[in-house]
Amino acid sequence: MATDDAVNDKQDFIREIIRSDRASAKHDDIVTRFPPEPNGYLHIGHSKAISLNFGVAAEFGGRCHLRFDDTNPTKEELEYIDSIKEDVSWLGYDWGEHLYYASDYFEQLYEWAESLIEAGKAYVDDLSAEEIRAHRGTLTEPGTPSPWRDRPVEESLALFRAMRAGEFADGARVLRARIDMASGNINLRDPVLYRILHAHHPRTGDSWCIYPTYDFAHGQSDAIEHITHSLCTLEFEAHRPLYDWFLENLPTPSKPRQIEFARFNLTYTILSKRRLLQLVQGGHVTGWDDPRMPTLSGLRRLGYPPAAIRECVDRAGIAKRESAVDLAFLEHCVRSDLNRTAERRMGVLRPLKVVIENYPEGESEELDAVNNPEDASAGSRKVPFSRELYIERDDFMEDPPKKFFRLAPGREVRLRYAYFITCREVIKDADGEITELRCTYDPETRGGDAPDGRKVKATLHWVSLPHAIDTEVRLYDRLFKSADPGAGGNFLDDINPDSLEVVAGAKLEPGLAGLPVGATVQLERLGYFCVDRETTADRPVFNRTITLRDTWAKLQAKG
Repeated sequence: MATDDAVNDKQDFIREIIRSDRASAKHDDIVTRFPPEPNGYLHIGHSKAISLNFGVAAEFGGRCHLRFDDTNPTKEELEYIDSIKEDVSWLGYDWGEHLYYASDYFEQLYEWAESLIEAGKAYVDDLSAEEIRAHRGTLTEPGTPSPWRDRPVEESLALFRAMRAGEFADGARVLRARIDMASGNINLRDPVLYRILHAHHPRTGDSWCIYPTYDFAHGQSDAIEHITHSLCTLEFEAHRPLYDWFLENLPTPSKPRQIEFARFNLTYTILSKRRLLQLVQGGHVTGWDDPRMPTLSGLRRLGYPPAAIRECVDRAGIAKRESAVDLAFLEHCVRSDLNRTAERRMGVLRPLKVVIENYPEGESEELDAVNNPEDASAGSRKVPFSRELYIERDDFMEDPPKKFFRLAPGREVRLRYAYFITCREVIKDADGEITELRCTYDPETRGGDAPDGRKVKATLHWVSLPHAIDTEVRLYDRLFKSADPGAGGNFLDDINPDSLEVVAGAKLEPGLAGLPVGATVQLERLGYFCVDRETTADRPVFNRTITLRDTWAKLQAKG
């Protein structure tokens, strides 16, 4: 149970409402819910609602339900249900025994729909979906009543029961609430409560051929579960009068309070299930968990730590005004977390062979390497060193410009954890391409320092050639090249054509063999990388989670 002192740590208007409700003894227990529709994968925008609902429940000693609002069988799949459970759990939240489905309440919702008909507050309408839209009016003009609005109660009740019995085709009839066709809130202009859908439901199978709309099921499901605070994003603000109308006109066991907050928006990102589905179905990405996708499963595969996502959402705050979080800030949170937790390793993406001519042939040694300079408890590891090595091809230039301090002919550099080496000769193939460097090393500089105090201007990462493991590395970048994809037209036109580069034949130090899927390391000087799910015993695959450069930190430093 959280204490009052504990719950006073965070300040926002939602927590102030809950504190006030507790102080007035309006509620003995605080109960919230996260109610996703299982018609797609969760994206990072959902992480705000997840963190808020589960977070305030924990802070105030209450509970949070995970409930699937599964009222549209034409778009819902068990795959989505399973992925949502996995994502919520991965973010660090536990619903315990409180897992529910709107479909659990179908019978009760149906009974309540009949009670509205009997009270003259609902009727069966024969208008088509297009005709209903035309009759609803506009934001400035009132709607036009349906010719079936005054249908006798007995007739509407009989037709509604016939709808349930499967006597009509899809779209032939709907059940509508009888509220106010002249209301300034278009949601109150006789909204549809039930429609006919002869579709197989993932949980109820073919038991039903009529299904409640989201608006009709949502508030009543909250009431059945005795939710105290129904926390929704701002797009549901205009639906709140309808939410309350149902609670006022039905014998629900409780009266939840709906409170709206601004959704989580992110620059360079699309957070629309419909558009994300377009990306998947159009083949612009490899699936919902493509590491370029903003889905939680995609970010997990990319190597984002859940703690970094929670930190970003928490620091973004809860407000009533829409705004967008800079993607650079999210990336800063990821780097900050991984800098503390990820162990360091060495790898070479584009290998260039180096032969140390004065190192004994056929011999090797083990050198000490620090696992994480930010965490002394992480200890150290042994890395093999031998006569033949790989360095990064970009770390050598035959004719370097003035400010290039890495390896060049006649120049001495440090190999990380190892020795000073000097390039003596450049070997090229018939086409003039550099294939090998011949170097010498100073055995007195073991560990990276010269006894005579001489300095070098560059330290390079490397991998011992006979000990290296071959791997495929996937270099991911932002999926969109525009901060606001689609603002100038079709969002697909803003896709970054360089969002993925596959590097085959990268070389990694042997300690990286056999890491489990999802394990993350920092490849020194290159960035953070994690093991992809497509890894096999003979073909490891690493995804670049993020580069080492922190744009946000630099912007903050500049004020």
